[in-house]
Amino acid sequence: MKSKLTTLCYIEKDNQYLMLHRISKKNDVNKDKWIGIGGHFEENESPEECLLREVKEESGLTLTSYQFRGIVTFCFENYPAEYMCLYTADGFLGELAECDEGTLEWVDKDKIGNLNLWEGDFIFFELIQKKAPFFSLKLCYDKNYALIQAVLDGRELDLNARRGTALDI
Repeated sequence: MKSKLTTLCYIEKDNQYLMLHRISKKNDVNKDKWIGIGGHFEENESPEECLLREVKEESGLTLTSYQFRGIVTFCFENYPAEYMCLYTADGFLGELAECDEGTLEWVDKDKIGNLNLWEGDFIFFELIQKKAPFFSLKLCYDKNYALIQAVLDGRELDLNARRGTALDI
């Protein structure tokens, strides 16, 4: 079984993020979602080693400038928690390659909200956009993958009040 430690990176260029539309993998919890680039840690990897390897494997790019933005804890009913190291990157070398997990596409930052994202992803996108300091975000989903709890730096967010509104950070 793969570790429940993962990395995810949003690579930036010209006011766009490189997004992966997950349409290729079978039995994929992310099927039809748009996500960043990343994956599971391999044995003895540091977060940065995992980040650099996964970005190279999935996109063909070699990161030259990146920042560790936060840790995201995912909870799903009847599954162990997953801990994701969240990064942004603004420097890279190489040419974009085909990805066997889906389609890679540069998406304007102001169009991200129109994509099919996990509901909790909107919260950490907002934190990234607001240049929030390093954060810890816990996102809990029910068995139907609906977001039922979000806790930012130990403070529970009111999901009903915040849906469609900006975070107060």
